[in-house]
Amino acid sequence: MSDDDLSGWALPAFKPDEALQTLRRGLRDLKLQEQAGGAPLRYQFKGKPVAELSLAEGGLQVRWVKRPSHSPEWQSRTLGNAAAVRDWLAALKRQAAGWDGKE
Repeated sequence: MSDDDLSGWALPAFKPDEALQTLRRGLRDLKLQEQAGGAPLRYQFKGKPVAELSLAEGGLQVRWVKRPSHSPEWQSRTLGNAAAVRDWLAALKRQAAGWDGKE
């Protein structure tokens, strides 16, 4: 198949608001507690902050910690497509698997 055969195809447009809902469901599945009110959306694990989500220009801004603590070290990234959203959530799930009992 040549490149000309695919020239009429385009990836679906990234919809940050729909991706935000996907991440909210994924974080709930990880048993993270969403803090009430406001933006950014904040999530906790056993009362300690672990993630923040907010809509940003052209995507989603995410912040997360390596491990829960009262003074966490934050990392941040902007997710601009569905693949980045899936990859970030999968990486956070792997990271969160080590949190329970190792704080």
